[in-house]
Amino acid sequence: MKFILGTKTNMTQVFDDKGIVHPATVIKAGPLTVTQVKTASGKDKYSAVQVGFGSRAAKNINKAMKGHMKEGNYAYVREFRTEGDPAFAAGDSIDLSTFAAGDKVTVSAVSKGKGFQGGVKRHGFKGGPRSHGQKHSEREPGSLGGGGRDGGRVAKGKRMAGRMGGDRITTKGLTVVAVSPETGEIFIRGAVPGRRGTLVEVKGQ
Repeated sequence: MKFILGTKTNMTQVFDDKGIVHPATVIKAGPLTVTQVKTASGKDKYSAVQVGFGSRAAKNINKAMKGHMKEGNYAYVREFRTEGDPAFAAGDSIDLSTFAAGDKVTVSAVSKGKGFQGGVKRHGFKGGPRSHGQKHSEREPGSLGGGGRDGGRVAKGKRMAGRMGGDRITTKGLTVVAVSPETGEIFIRGAVPGRRGTLVEVKGQ
């Protein structure tokens, strides 16, 4: 199984061998350090690889994580499930060498936070009518109470205005258009969730 962690850098254009331009997101990825290996036959009862990425000041890491990570002050620690027992050992390094142009990947990241938004922006409501006799109703959500159906209350899960963004988004079926192991960059076709600097998980399909 292929996987890597990185941070979103920016978007650019990549030309392929046929001269076709592809919009691509640049991700500064790896190297990762294996911090723990879990096996189905061990006490964890499932197979996974836990990796550390990035670095941060030791004063910002609690004692439990310091003991777990031993000598590495990693900014992020993530775990990837594997189908069988992983062929890694604690301390191994993982880089971009396993990825190549044309690979299909699944990308996960936290989307941009947009703050408190109305129903039109958050859920795509069409708003009220613009006809004569309507006043200040262009972006109103309309009736919210359920009447007899919901007992005169606002039902749970009702689409309304509220905090938007800041959710973990997973996008499947994206394509790697280029890999640059020298600079530690991987170019993924299309847009990737998050702002610049967002942690991005890339897994091969």
